[in-house]
Amino acid sequence: MKGNIEERACQLALYIIENKATVRAAAQKFGISKSTVHKDLQDRLPAFNKPLYLQVKAVLDENKAERHIRGGIATRKKYKGD
Repeated sequence: MKGNIEERACQLALYIIENKATVRAAAQKFGISKSTVHKDLQDRLPAFNKPLYLQVKAVLDENKAERHIRGGIATRKKYKGD
C-alpha cells in the first residue's frame, strides 16, 4: 500500500466518500497513520485529482461539523455502560 502515493490517496478518498468514513476509520482500514491520511488527502490529492479532492473535502467537512456529537455519544456510552 505504501508504493504508489497517488493511488493510495485516490483509494483513501474513494473509501471515505463511499462509506462516509472518518479519517480515523480510514487510517485503521488502510493500516496507516491519521497524519498520513491527512497528508494524502489535503496536500497530495488536490495536485492530481481536484474533483475527487472536492468530493472528499465535503465529507471531511461534514465529519468535522459532527464530531462534537460523536464525542458526546462516546462519553455517554463510557459512563453509562451501554
